[in-house]
Amino acid sequence: MLATAREVLAERGFAGFSVDEVARRAGAGKPTIYRWWPSRADLLLEVYLTERSARVSEPETGSLSGDLAALARATLAAWRGTPAGAALRGLIAEAQRGDAALLALWGRFLPAWLQPVRSVLGDAVRRGEVDPADIELVVELYSGFLWRRLLTGQTDDDRTAIDRMARLIASGRGRKEPRAPA
Repeated sequence: MLATAREVLAERGFAGFSVDEVARRAGAGKPTIYRWWPSRADLLLEVYLTERSARVSEPETGSLSGDLAALARATLAAWRGTPAGAALRGLIAEAQRGDAALLALWGRFLPAWLQPVRSVLGDAVRRGEVDPADIELVVELYSGFLWRRLLTGQTDDDRTAIDRMARLIASGRGRKEPRAPA
């Protein structure tokens, strides 16, 4: 079913994706699909999460800056290179209008989205690079950088911006410290 859903998404895009078409092509009834995925949004998110898990793995560069940059690049590549990645923006928009998409994003997407970055931050805490009290704020800063790029269609591999974001977050400061007078 997921392979069929991915095919329909690849051919028709987010707007043309329908559970009816997935059921027809898979030779299954809609009740069967809805037994496994309670909504269209749940099915689309399952396709997305399957694609993401195949393309995005937890980096192990040995530094917070390197890990955040590698994770951001892999995430942006998944968004840019898969029909499911492109559909995520549509799901986020749909979540603003309907409870099914919002519940799917909140219940299924966010825990899966947060797991790799929290794992990277856990490694950074063990290396002494991050104060455990700052983890949630770092997650928000990192996520905000990526969400803005997804929602504005800027999923290119802008290595300069990605590396700078990672360095700024890892350094714990967003501006140069003033120099003491000589």
